[in-house]
Formats: sequence, C-alpha cells, structure tokens
Amino acid sequence: MFSQLADNLDKTFRNLRGVGKISEKNVSEALREIRLALLAADVEYKVAQTFIEGVKKKARGEEVLRSIKPGEQIVKIFHDELVELLGGDQAPLDLNPPGRIVLCGLNGAGKTTTAAKLALRLKKDGRRPLLVACDLYRPAAIDQLVTLAGQVGVPCYAPDPGEKNLVKVAKAALKWADTQAGSVLIFDTAGRQEVDKELLKELQGLHKFLQPRETLLVADAATGQQAVKVAKTFDEAVGITGVILTKLDGDARGGAALSIRSVTQKPIKYVGEGEKMEQLSEFHPDRMANRILDMGDTVSMVEQVAEHIDEEQAMKTAKRLEKGRFDFNDFLDQMKMLQNLGPLDGLLGMLPGGAKLKKQIPTDALDPKRIRHMEAIVLSMTPRERARPEIIKGTRRRRIAGGSGRSLIEVNQLLKQFGQMRKMMKSKGKMKQMMQALGGMGDGPGGMPGGLGGKGGPNLPF
Repeated sequence: MFSQLADNLDKTFRNLRGVGKISEKNVSEALREIRLALLAADVEYKVAQTFIEGVKKKARGEEVLRSIKPGEQIVKIFHDELVELLGGDQAPLDLNPPGRIVLCGLNGAGKTTTAAKLALRLKKDGRRPLLVACDLYRPAAIDQLVTLAGQVGVPCYAPDPGEKNLVKVAKAALKWADTQAGSVLIFDTAGRQEVDKELLKELQGLHKFLQPRETLLVADAATGQQAVKVAKTFDEAVGITGVILTKLDGDARGGAALSIRSVTQKPIKYVGEGEKMEQLSEFHPDRMANRILDMGDTVSMVEQVAEHIDEEQAMKTAKRLEKGRFDFNDFLDQMKMLQNLGPLDGLLGMLPGGAKLKKQIPTDALDPKRIRHMEAIVLSMTPRERARPEIIKGTRRRRIAGGSGRSLIEVNQLLKQFGQMRKMMKSKGKMKQMMQALGGMGDGPGGMPGGLGGKGGPNLPF
C-alpha cells in the first residue's frame, strides 16, 4: 500500500531538493503535484484540500524560503502535517473494567479474523481475552471464530444453533465469561453487504446492553472512500471509538487511512498487514508517515524481528558466521526465521529507502515461493551434504533435484550463490563492508554492496 503515493511524493520532493533557491512559485507547483498525488491515492477531496492548505501556510513562511535547505524544511513540514492528519499520537485501547470490545463493520472486511488477531495480541500483552461469536447470520461464522480461537489459544463462547436474539446471546456470554476469569471480552458481530437499518438497529441494541469500552469499526482499506463513508455511518449510529484497517498489505491506494481520521475524528488503532494471526499491529501515525515518505519504520521492524527471532539461535549462527563455518544447516535456520517474519517485501518496506531498494532487486527475489523452493532443495540433501556442500557434485545434484521437485538448473544456481556467500563470509574485509552498509541503511540503498541481487557483489539467494 502507498507505493504509488510514495513514488509520486518522492519525485516531487527530489525536484524541490534539487532547486538551489525556492520561491513561492516552486512551492505552489510542488503542492499542486502533491494534491494530485493525494487525490490519485483516493484521499477524500476536502481532506486533501485542507491538508494542502495547512502545508502551504507553513511552507510559504520567510523562515522556510530563506533557510539553507528549504527543500528539506518543506519535507519536514509535510511529514509533520501528515502525522497530524493520521492522528498525531498512537491511541491505545481502553481496557478498564468492564473490558468489552465490540467489533462491527461490513461483510468481507475481515471482522472474524481480526477478532482472533486482536485476541492473540492482547494475550501476548498479558491480558486474558475471551471471544464471543455474535454473528448469527453468516453461515459458518460461529464455527470460523471457534476454529480461530483454538489456533490462538483463547476461550470462545458459541451460542446455541439457531439462536437469533443478539442481546440474549450477549447475556449468556457474560454469564459464561464469569466462569472463565477473563479480563477482556471481544464480541464479533454480524455484517452486511452494505449498511442497512436492520443491521444498525441490532447493533444499537447490543451496544446499549453491553455499554462497551471500545466499539471498533473493522474497515477494508482496499475499499477506499467507501470505508470512510461506512465509518461515518457507524459512528453516527453507535459512536465508534476507533478503527481497525485491514488488508493494508494489498494493492489499495491508501486513501482510507489518510482520510478516515479527519472525517470521523476517530483514531485508527490497529492495522492488519497480512493473513497470519500475528499480523495485526498498533497504528502509529509517525511511523506510517515515515513509511509513506520512504524514511523507513525501523522501530516496527525491530519489534517484529524481536518477536519472531530466536535470540539464542541467532547468536549461535552469528558466531558461526564470524568463524566462516556457515553451512546449509545454518542456511535452513535462516530460511525458517525469514518465513516467521512474514512477507519480505513488507519487511524491506520498513527500511529507510526500502521503496527504492525494492526496485533494484529482481522481481522474484522476494517471492515467498522462491524461499520455499530453496528450502525444498536443502531438505533433499543428506545431513553430510548440508554440512559439507563442496561434496555435492553431478550425481548428487541430480538426486537432490529429483527429490525436491525442482530443476537441476535451480539446484546449480543455489549451490553457486551459496558458494559466493560463503566465500564472502570468509573474507573479513568484505564482511566488514557489508555490516557497515547494513548499519548505514539510513543513507539509502546506495550504500548496499551489491547484495540481494544488486550489481557489484554476490547474488545472495535470499
């Protein structure tokens, strides 16, 4: 998401930075391009107009126009205004007793999956979440929530088959909750293809009975302006306290994320960026602004890595790297770690300059299928072959290709790339150069020593 917007903004800001002296004409032209970029990203027209006016007012000041680096000043103004548009500070959930959260929204937005994701996140935060199935209309909705609850290890209340009285279900769920010692109840409610009076009336009845601390709208970011309209309708009906935007990892243009706070004055509290249960993140306006401007989101990246990486195993691998003893067993461990981190393009997008770096990498380099194919090849090797890759010659290579279901060409490519990587690791000078480049990612992708398929260095297999 935001890739097209980020590209358009990057082009505009590069032009501004390239101008030695900035005039009001330069600023006006740049702001016009930014406004068009925002509208192309499906940002609500009035929101885009108000935003541009705010940036214009600050960017035309004498202090900016006469500064040593006026282009950089304007980028900072844009960044600060963008953070404000997205909500300013991160908005935490109100989980004070009684900790009740009602999720609402339209069909297809991902409410049921989001309910389970939220339960898992609260569980990791030390809470004792309970799930309640209140979607009494969609076929298999209750079974779906029960299944997901089992996957995340959270108790779930399922109403009797055929029950249609929503408040009756809620009353029974509260009695059940008293026996579970839970601290937070998450109610998954029914959706419709479009907002209708019947849906809102039922939701109002449930809301009045539960008096929840949080009423969160689950909105599909891919629906753009419809998500903003839906948020406004639900807010008028039950008074939502926040929004969870789903499918932020898709091809949506991002207008909903940039418009919804301004239109409803309700914060985005969480975002879903993938199908895995772990892929629900707190929404931080400043971090999202950094990602839109390709400044990176290293804080979120470190949090994600820390959550999924086995620190002891990572240290063990690091020591082997230092001694130049990296083999296919270590490589397999790295593959598993990478898969646990989620889509690699999403992780790369959190690095400063990541959007530019993606364009320099071969299109299939970050394909999850490629990692699985490499893993299949390694798993087809014998323990001795993994420990001593140099013994893998012609007949062994053909056997590995047949066992993994991959072509001999792929096996040869992996072995060649792995050999290049080992050679580089044995060279202290090259390893030092790579580590320095990785440590200086803030300077942009230009510092990368040709890794990840770039020119001037080994074509690493991951």
